[in-house]
Amino acid sequence: MPSREWTHADATGKWLALVGIGEDGSDGLSPDARALVAGAEFVFGGRRHLDLARALIEGETRPWPAPFDSAMKDVLSLRGRRVCVLASGDPFYYGVGATLARHVDSSEMLVLPAPSAFSLAAAWLGWALQEVETVSLHGRPVEHILPLLHPGRHIIALTSDGEGPRTVATLMARKGFGASRIHVLEALGGSRETVSTFRAEEVGERTFDPLNVVAIEVEVAEDARILPLAPGLSDDLFEHDGQITKREIRALTLSALAPRRGEMLWDIGAGAGSVAIEWMLADPSMRAVAVEAAAERAGRIRRNAGELGVPDLKVVEGAAPAALEGMPAPDAVFIGGGGSDAGVADSAMEVLKPGGRLVANAVTLEMETVLLGLHARFGGDLTRIALSRAAPIGGMNGWRPAMPVTQWVWRKP
Repeated sequence: MPSREWTHADATGKWLALVGIGEDGSDGLSPDARALVAGAEFVFGGRRHLDLARALIEGETRPWPAPFDSAMKDVLSLRGRRVCVLASGDPFYYGVGATLARHVDSSEMLVLPAPSAFSLAAAWLGWALQEVETVSLHGRPVEHILPLLHPGRHIIALTSDGEGPRTVATLMARKGFGASRIHVLEALGGSRETVSTFRAEEVGERTFDPLNVVAIEVEVAEDARILPLAPGLSDDLFEHDGQITKREIRALTLSALAPRRGEMLWDIGAGAGSVAIEWMLADPSMRAVAVEAAAERAGRIRRNAGELGVPDLKVVEGAAPAALEGMPAPDAVFIGGGGSDAGVADSAMEVLKPGGRLVANAVTLEMETVLLGLHARFGGDLTRIALSRAAPIGGMNGWRPAMPVTQWVWRKP
């Protein structure tokens, strides 16, 4: 029969109930959650979720379509009816809640979350969740875990299927983290709950329940590829042909670009992609587009992005400014040091968001002339960066200067 909650919803315009459910099914739901499921005219969810709540459902079941419709057209077509969406655990922690919230205002929703898989895993292991790195690898490249692999850290990762733990372990072993302890927690909270522990290098051919969470205690070998948090990664971490913004210049460039969470960078003339990659490593919310005319270098950028933990870097093959058409507006733009076309900077400045930053480096006289002209027209800051490195000279050592770099930094009003 209709519940107290649905009576309240009818009076307030809350037509959509979002109910988190665990592997214990309807038995684990609160009385209010049970009433929302039972009182719904339509119940959406994955087939597993619908099966878990089968005993409560009185309305029409609507399994999610394949492929998943992120526009939520079927749900939105029922606006004003009593609709319930079932989700795993906490719908707003890597769940369907975020997708729904892009189309339905919170004032129209009743949300009753259950414990997330992260919470259940942390409770099982006795880990303080605020001290744990969490990441979803569900439907995402496993390389997203690489920036989190630091000595002594704890990580909890969602996976896509029964092969997920082996994929994670194999990658870790290849990168020098094979001694790390991996806990695979399967079907948490249900009658099939199982937990197994092994070293990453010992995973072998194991397979697991499709519903699993991987918890990692990171241990490192001497040759482990640890990605430092500070900008200016070693040049040796990148595959390149010499066309790369060198470590010290890159650190100064990223400082001038002043990354802020959630921002978009255009890296024009990306070379090895080092600036775009480090931009994205600054925070998981960062986005970047690397523009590179040479197909071989574009392929190299893609490989570097995967190896360094930012496989979502978008690579556009083509020459600027033509290749810039149709790209999402940037919050910051970097123009590499080898170009000489003022039209590239003009095109980028036109679409740069207000308050956005443009940083351009010059190592050639032609490009330096372009930057001097831009500075005369638009102002901004010009800096000359000169570095020298100690190197053998005969039987002794001396300073060998690197090519000086002229850097122009401009902020759009």
